[in-house]
Amino acid sequence: MTSPIEIEGAEASTEVDEQTPQKGSDTPEKLEGRSPGQLMWRRFKRDRTGVVSAYVVLFFFLIAALAPLISKLYGKNPYTLYGQDDPTLLNDFNMPAGPNGGITSEYWFGIEPTLGRDVFMQLLYGMRTSLYTALAATVAMVFMGVLIGLVGGYFGGKVDYWLGRLTDFLLAFPQQLFMIASMPVITAVFVAPDEETPTYIHALAIIGVLWFLGWMGLARLIRAVALSLREREFVEAARVAGASPWRIIRKELLPNLVTPILVQGTYMLPSTILSVAFLSFVGVGYTEPTPDWGRMFAIGSDIYEQDPVYMFFPGVAMVIFVVAFNLLGDSVRDAFDPKTGR
Repeated sequence: MTSPIEIEGAEASTEVDEQTPQKGSDTPEKLEGRSPGQLMWRRFKRDRTGVVSAYVVLFFFLIAALAPLISKLYGKNPYTLYGQDDPTLLNDFNMPAGPNGGITSEYWFGIEPTLGRDVFMQLLYGMRTSLYTALAATVAMVFMGVLIGLVGGYFGGKVDYWLGRLTDFLLAFPQQLFMIASMPVITAVFVAPDEETPTYIHALAIIGVLWFLGWMGLARLIRAVALSLREREFVEAARVAGASPWRIIRKELLPNLVTPILVQGTYMLPSTILSVAFLSFVGVGYTEPTPDWGRMFAIGSDIYEQDPVYMFFPGVAMVIFVVAFNLLGDSVRDAFDPKTGR
């Protein structure tokens, strides 16, 4: 019979496994050390909600990454106007002729009104566009927030003062109005008015705007933690040893900030996905013919009375993903907290 005893501390943790000796044999006690990361992983695996949420999130990212392969196996793509090629798919009002939005064994989620594109492929490629755009924007926001927060929290003084004022100034911006107003201006800088804007310009503009307005909350959190850490003994010891400020930030402060960075990042990503969808919904994000979650909601809001099924699939998919990611963030936070009861 094995009885593990875990001793968790701020600096290190150990686990003692005692094996009951059997007849005729002497089994010595084994002392096994466990890192904080290993203990976090053990707590996370015991949280069924977190594990299920992680599987759901991974499933969404996986099918988004495999969208081109699924398209080949499915035999359709998100760009072909199947309703225009086959007049029997749409009625006289350009609505799906079949019941439930035109759902058949050939068109699993039905077809899009007016243009007749395949809804299943639109959803997969729309998820691919939204998820990876939001992921890139979140990585940029986390990097900026950690950098500003660490620099201001460690150096203090005038550096902290001016970085704090910059953060306060950007927090005062009305984010949604600024995003709507700035997107056309940014794209117009790189593309002539008589030319069609490439998709990558839309993507870079969305990532840039979200990055510009999304790092301040994380920066404040990191600054607060860095202010407390810079007075700790191990930081003072590094200063006495002659370590440069940037080495102290990189080697002493940053490893102790992994927990708040990871937890806050898991909360930022679903919020960023909603922002990407919002920009496309109001017409300043991705445009035709790029598939996107927000564009699907924009189309569905115009025809929900005639074809309510069209809005069902993207709506359910987004709700499941956002809820799963928020639950995952809660589980990650609890797993890093040694006082949690999970």
